[in-house]
Amino acid sequence: MPHFIIDCSKHIIELKTPDEIIQKVYDTAEDSALFEKGDIKVRINPFEYYNVGNSKDDFIHVFANMMEGRSISQKKDLSEKIVAALKSMFPAVPIISINIRDFEKATYCNKSMV
Repeated sequence: MPHFIIDCSKHIIELKTPDEIIQKVYDTAEDSALFEKGDIKVRINPFEYYNVGNSKDDFIHVFANMMEGRSISQKKDLSEKIVAALKSMFPAVPIISINIRDFEKATYCNKSMV
């Protein structure tokens, strides 16, 4: 059920295909053993218009949203592994980052729950 939303500069998807980038994040998340097989969702948003520190430097930022219940150390380890995987794909990209947010189980709802 985790969602990984990749925001990046448009130039990123000229260096590697969206499918390659999505698969790298998917595989890294799956290898963490924190999620049920087949539950991981990954999307990518390339931006043509952006301002990063008053520059047009390339960037990648992953927003990870997952159900509460993982420890801080598990989330830290996942963050570091995803950034490391993207860094190996894009060694010249100056900005690669991630943040993880928890869904509250009590307030989460999807179509199958109503």
